[in-house]
Amino acid sequence: MAKHDPNEPPPPYYSVAVHTQPPLKSYEEVVYGKGSGLTPPTQPHYIPQYPPPGTVSPVVCPSIPPGSKRKRCCATNSRCYGGSGGILLVLALMALAIWLGVRYGTRIATVAILYDEDDDDKIENPPVSKNENCPENSVQCDGIKNCLLGSDETVCVRFGDGSSLQVRTAEDGRFLPVCANGWDQRYADQTCAQLGFKNSHSTQAVPFQGSLSLQMNRRSSSLVQSLVNVSTSCPGQEIVSLQCVDCGRQQSTSRIIGGSIAKVGQWPWQLTLHYRGSHVCGAVLVSPYFVLTAAHCFPSNPESKPLNPRDWKVYGGVVSLDELPQPYVVEKILVNENYNSKTNDQDVALLKLASPAVFNDRVQPACLPFFNKKFAHGTECWTSGFGTTDAGSNRVSNSLREVTVDIIERQVCNSPRMYGGTVTKNMICAGHLSGGRDSCQGDSGGPLVCESENVWYLAGITSWGSGCGLENKPGVYTKVTSVLPWIYSNMQRERP
Repeated sequence: MAKHDPNEPPPPYYSVAVHTQPPLKSYEEVVYGKGSGLTPPTQPHYIPQYPPPGTVSPVVCPSIPPGSKRKRCCATNSRCYGGSGGILLVLALMALAIWLGVRYGTRIATVAILYDEDDDDKIENPPVSKNENCPENSVQCDGIKNCLLGSDETVCVRFGDGSSLQVRTAEDGRFLPVCANGWDQRYADQTCAQLGFKNSHSTQAVPFQGSLSLQMNRRSSSLVQSLVNVSTSCPGQEIVSLQCVDCGRQQSTSRIIGGSIAKVGQWPWQLTLHYRGSHVCGAVLVSPYFVLTAAHCFPSNPESKPLNPRDWKVYGGVVSLDELPQPYVVEKILVNENYNSKTNDQDVALLKLASPAVFNDRVQPACLPFFNKKFAHGTECWTSGFGTTDAGSNRVSNSLREVTVDIIERQVCNSPRMYGGTVTKNMICAGHLSGGRDSCQGDSGGPLVCESENVWYLAGITSWGSGCGLENKPGVYTKVTSVLPWIYSNMQRERP
């Protein structure tokens, strides 16, 4: 486990040079685009996301990600937005936003802010698909699927601290906890089934100190958001805590810090994703039917047809690629439509399995984090994978390896000596500023997990970085709390 020269173009996604791989050239232009002076790499690399030499320093235009149009904007202006022109532009945009709000009201409510604690936590609902055809009078979270694909009703449930169930209703528009009065096991199973988990694992009542909550108002098979009403009182002052799957438990807990070989049952959510018989990426089990990995593992090239589920297999409970069990058959591959291959923003994909994974000592899911879960700077976490142990190598490790890494806050990670503004709010950095411990090519799509109260939460999905284990170049991971709405939304659409 070790990543890539920022001045080189991205490599093919496949880490092992075998005859089953699609040609290198077929990925080069489609996945990453062209750039002056770029030549095909001679070996696989970890996922690089840096502008080539000569682009404008991110200090001049820190908020704009690398991209050809945005680069030209910054290159031809000493400041991207400034002076009276910038102020007028902002005022004009504000006026347009107000007019759109008045004109279209509930129709644009589908991009309402979900988390508003600070700038990094302002995550918007997944944009409505172009094929949704939502009526102008659509009301989000009223229990009625007005949009063609039902996106108006798939972002209405989330989990807070202590697995507290929170539901967003059309009546109030805010996420509120559900009062435990009147709640029972049938409601628990119904809610978890709605979220794509088949049924619930456990539910209980926990103390509540607030005032507003939601009361269950009737019994039906409808979506849970249509079964609740806003109430100013909660009898018993207890709300619902709900866990849809038993997760984040290790069977083996003995660990050696610093890039060692993992033991059976140590990281039971770690999966190996194979394309036509070869390991290409890591992946993470999060429920019996669903697996998370990186979007960049699936380049959208029509010649190679990489999204054909029949070409892909997933293996669980593996600590050696020489000893593979029966694979899980992939039924569907869902790549985040918001994934930006130039910046690697929102680098996540969801796989639906044809049949449920059977949990045992070797195979267990990682816990999805609560929507407001914080992984503070300096938190010790772990990443694992079958990636190469040497930067630039084209051979993955046959053995599952593990390494401890520390969370690095985004402000530090975006400093000029590190990544200079290219780490978005949808990413999280982890590693060591002195280098030496890191993920590398072949680890992409694998887990970054952090322990809290003896439970392991999926904090990140291995995405990109510069080199492998270099000083001031930690690994960059997809921030799972940022893509939770997309994950839950698609699990609901594809629920078994």
